[in-house]
Order: sequence, then structure tokens, then C-alpha cells
Amino acid sequence: MAKSPATSATEGGELPPALPDAAAEHARLAHEIRAHDKRYYQDDAPTIDDAGYDALRRRLQALEAQFPELKTPDSPTETVGAAPSDAFAKVRHAVPMLSLANAFSDEDVAEFIARVRRFLDLKPEQELPVAAEPKIDGLSASLRYEKGRFVRGATRGDGAVGEDVTANLRTLGDVPDRLTGDDVPDVIEVRGEVYMSHADFKALNERQTEAGKPVFANPRNAAAGSLRQLDPKVTSERPLRFFAYAWGEASAVPAETQKGMVDNIRRWGFVTNDLMEVLGTAEELIAHYHAIEEQRARLGYDIDGVVYKVDSLALQRRLGFVSRSPRWAIAHKFPAERATTVLEAIDIQVGRTGSLTPVAKLKPVTVGGVVVQNATLHNEDEIARKDVRVGDTVVVQRAGDVIPQVVEVVLDQRPEGAQPYAFPTVCPVCGSHAVREEGEVVRRCTGGLICRAQAVERLRHFVSRGAMDIEGLGEKQIEAFYEAGDVREPADIFTLKVRDAQPGKLTRLKNREGWGETSAANLFAAIEDARTREVNRVLYGLGIRHVGEINAKRLLRHYVTIEALRDAAKAATPPDPGVRGDKGDDAWREMIDIDGVGAVVAYAVVDFFQEPKNAAPLNALLNELTPAPMPAAASNTPVTGLTVVFTGALERMTRDEAKAMAERLGAKVAGSVSKKTDLVVSGPGAGSKLAKAKELGIETLTEDEWLARVGEGG
Repeated sequence: MAKSPATSATEGGELPPALPDAAAEHARLAHEIRAHDKRYYQDDAPTIDDAGYDALRRRLQALEAQFPELKTPDSPTETVGAAPSDAFAKVRHAVPMLSLANAFSDEDVAEFIARVRRFLDLKPEQELPVAAEPKIDGLSASLRYEKGRFVRGATRGDGAVGEDVTANLRTLGDVPDRLTGDDVPDVIEVRGEVYMSHADFKALNERQTEAGKPVFANPRNAAAGSLRQLDPKVTSERPLRFFAYAWGEASAVPAETQKGMVDNIRRWGFVTNDLMEVLGTAEELIAHYHAIEEQRARLGYDIDGVVYKVDSLALQRRLGFVSRSPRWAIAHKFPAERATTVLEAIDIQVGRTGSLTPVAKLKPVTVGGVVVQNATLHNEDEIARKDVRVGDTVVVQRAGDVIPQVVEVVLDQRPEGAQPYAFPTVCPVCGSHAVREEGEVVRRCTGGLICRAQAVERLRHFVSRGAMDIEGLGEKQIEAFYEAGDVREPADIFTLKVRDAQPGKLTRLKNREGWGETSAANLFAAIEDARTREVNRVLYGLGIRHVGEINAKRLLRHYVTIEALRDAAKAATPPDPGVRGDKGDDAWREMIDIDGVGAVVAYAVVDFFQEPKNAAPLNALLNELTPAPMPAAASNTPVTGLTVVFTGALERMTRDEAKAMAERLGAKVAGSVSKKTDLVVSGPGAGSKLAKAKELGIETLTEDEWLARVGEGG
């Protein structure tokens, strides 16, 4: 990735001549590295490649070597990873999960071996066996077994404390629930890497695309994000694997070598890497490294180097550790596969969910043995951050050997007159407005009903079971109708029968391949039946972002009809972010006040209905339908039609139970008090909402009074 201004200023060149300058640079580097650590270890969303990150660390190490007084216990050179997320319970590692020092050249490897031999005072004729194995690019995890049974699993975290992901790890097929063998220690922590194969990663992204969900950038991010899910069910649906290669706390170590212990771990039930070998010299290690490098593209999973470990456990104990890494091991990193070429154009591709993705069109160049003509630019923020312009000479890298990406611009080769790239604010396919939601980096087309790029997926959603549920219109049929020009927008479905019967039509539906008179008649009957589908299902079928089945019900419980919702959305004026204290107009506040809706959903609804290009297809659809009302809540109850706000701590039911009860009885539940509120039900601890209700003269009830009012007291 492109280097930030701080990075560019600190890589290469001479060390600063004075300590104050060095201290300032040290502080900048430390801050930047910690931020990258958080994005990599905590957020699973790195914004810099391995080579760029390693360069930052090397620069920091060089500064501390020249100015030792700058090194502190919390320096990134002395720490590992990032603090564990607050979303998970914490696990303190009995044996810290440290990082490894890095080697970037054959000379570095030779120096590592020489350094170890000097430390151990080995004679030239004495052998030094070293185990070498691929460095898996995944997420480190430690699995604790007691009496052979898996009891707890954790991420690396900051090396001392990790995140408890036991339930998630149990879903992995490569993680045995019980170890097998007569020599399994009473306590053993097996350590290794959670990863995703290239084939599984490709299949996962295809499923994400089909479901209209974001795709993952690379297998490492996919594996890390999948393991760190709060819901183990989500993890169980992801194709995660585990390579074991080390151990932490152990009540016994039934081997004398690294290789012997890894062989034991395999015998106990784990998958280990077949490419691990024990070698005797630096030259043999380097040859093995290059042999693995040649196989890299064919392994089927990502590796980013080769790890060397002194094989003898007795020698490992003698060598010990330095700060964040062992003296007896080092990671020999692969160089990034990069090339330089010219960016000839930037194309905007529109995904099936409306996302606008910039793609660099490159002068063809070979990167890692593959000819690359296109590369991702990620999003508009990345284009601006890297200042990528058409005509620039750029550095291209194959990220994880899978997705080519533009890493940085070669500024001294920028052509004269190259202009900053202006990211489009309208969809290049349909011309609708393209908007960004707060907190998102993706800009999306709002023309969901008319955008050709989204059309087929939108139509599939429209006829799906939770929406219009039109039997006989599956994915293949929708795609065929779209390609034939018969169905391009939802309203076309309901005019299909009339158009099919028009005189002069060459091929009636019943005469097409795969159809017959009966199947055609059944489809037309199913379409007729869908004309009176419940109104909330029609709204859900429109595919408005953030408006799923539940939010469709919430909105129409309040507005009753799609026409009323449309009119309210068109009248709504959201708050102006440039005006302090602006809360939007009454129509906007009414919408966000609907319980469970909020600003994110409201923005999506307003964007959809205020997009002019959606008006005609929506009107055409509504003209074809006579939607049934939502399944009615109870009528003629004491609270039917009233707007109710719950505040404070309820004691006889949860807040969610109270809201569900009110809705079941025909009331509308709001999240805040306004002039449109009819009742406020308060429990202990009620504060500003109760005060505002009294100020506006709104009736207030205790929880017991509410239950008595609705006839459920007692």
C-alpha cells in the first residue's frame, strides 16, 4: 500500500543528527506502527502490506540502536500484536505468545546461524540442526488441553493476553475435541495458525456475492474475521482450517527436538505441515527457502515466508529470549511480488448491491508470473490517500497471490498536467445518485429499481420467499427473462401475461424451451396471486438498503402504506452536518423516532425515495398491486393506535417484552418523547424522557398501571 506522509518521511536516508529530531521521528513511527497493529490484529483490516510494515519496524529499530535512550518498555519493538478486543473474554497465556525476528535476505539467514553458534560457543565441527517450515499467513491461536480434552482456545492478542474464542475453535474440523495417544501430557497448549485455503476463500466470496454481502480482501482477513465472530454459528459456516506447529504450557514435553514434538502433536490428532524439514547449514536452509518459494503458488494456501527454529529443545532453553522474540528462531520473509507499470484509466464497476468499486486499468505487466491488466483501488478514500491519477506510473502487487492491487505512485514519474481523480457521485451505469453512509468507505448507487448492474439481483430478491414469493420465478427464470428483455423492473413481472398474449408475438412463453402450457399458466396464476401480497413484503422486496423484513414491518406499522412512507421520505430533511444542533425537520425526526429504525435506516429510506430515477418504476409497480394490509395487531384494545414510549428499568418484564406486547396490542412504540406521544410508561431510573412527558402534559403510567390498562395486570 501507499505510505502515509509519516512513513515516507522516515524510510531510507540518514539517521537524524540530533536526539530531538530522532525522538520526534521515533514518536511518529511508534504511533503509526501501533495503529497498524490494531488494524491487523484487532480489526482484521490491515491498511499496509507486509513489506511496508516491516520497513517501518526496521527504521524504528535503527533509531533505537543509535539512540538507546529512546527505547521504552512499551515501544513497538518490545511488544507483540495488539490489545485483545473488549468484545471477547480475556485469556492470560501461561506462556507468552511471542513474535519472531525477521530475515529479509540470504545474508540475514547466514548471520542468524552465525549468531546462534557464537552464543552457544559451538566449534566449527559441531552440528546445529535447524527445523524449517512454511510461515502460514493466518491468525495465531493457542488451544489448551487438560487430560486430553480441549478446554479453552485463545487468540494471540498482545502476546500476554488473548481473546477467548473457544466456542468458535470447536467448530473447526482440524481441532480435535480429544487428543489420542498414551503420552499426551496432562496439560498441553497446542499452538498454530487458523487459515483459509485459496479454494475455500474463492467459494466463500462467491457465496458472499450471491448473498449481497461484502467480499473479503484476502484469505488471511477472511480467516481472522471468521474466527473472531461473536456468534460461533457464523464461524461454523466458514471453511476454516488449522495447522499446528508449536506448544505453550506443557506438563510434560515427550520429545527432545522441535521436529519430534511436532510429530507428536500430529500423532495426537492435529494437522501439521508436511514441508517441515530439519537441515544442518545456512546454505541448506536458504536452498529449502527457495524451493518452498517456487511451490508457493501451488500450495493452495497463503504463506509469507519460512520459519527457522533451532531443533534441539535443550539448545532453545540455553538460547532463551530477547524482548519480544526467541533467540533460537527467525522468520525468513518472502519479498513482495511487485512490478511497475502505467495506470491508463480508472473504471468504476457497480456491484449487485450498488457498490461503486474503482478498478485500475493498467498497461499489462507480469507480477509473480501472472500478467496483470487490472488492479483494485479499493475505494475513493484509498485513491485520495494514495493520490492516484490517470497516467501515473504505479507499483502493483499481487496481494496474497490473489488480488492485484495498486500499492503506491511513483511521483517523480508523474506526467505533467495529471489531474486528481474525481470519484463519481452518480452511478456510471444508470445515472442515479451514488451516496456514502456515515462510517462507510463504499459509495453506493441509489437507483436500485432501474440500475442495470443491480437489476437481476434486485429482481431475484423481489420474487424471493420472504418478499413477493412468486413460485416459478427462480434465479434461472429471472435471469432468462431479463436477458430476453421481458422483465427489466418489478412492474414488468405483472404485465408479463398481457404482453405474452399480444398479437404478433413470435414465441409465447408456453412455446419456449423449458416451458409448457401448464407451467406458463401456473406462473401467471402465481403472479396474479402476488398482486395482493402484504404491504410489508412489498416494501421488503424493493431491496432498500437496511430495510429487511423486520424494519419493513416497523416502518409500515407506523406509516401503514408505501405511498405514505414515500411521501414522508420525500418530505424529510436530514440534519445538516455543518449546522451545529441541527436535528433535521419534523418528517425526519418522526422517522428516526420509530422504535428500532434510527438514522442509518432513515438515511437509506430517504435516499431511495428521493432518488428521482426510482419514481417511475416505483409508480409503475404500485399501479399493478393492491397490497394487503400488514397482518393486523389486536384491534379495539385500550391502546390501539396510541404511540407509547417505555423508559426506566421495568421490573416485571424486559424492555423488549414490553415493546412486543404494545405492538401486539396495536400500539406504536417510539424511542423518544414528542408531541405525537400518547403514553409514557416509566420504571425506576426514568430520567429525561419522563421529565419531557410531564413538560408536554403527556399521560404517564407506572409499569403496574400499564399492565392494568391493557388488562394483563395481576
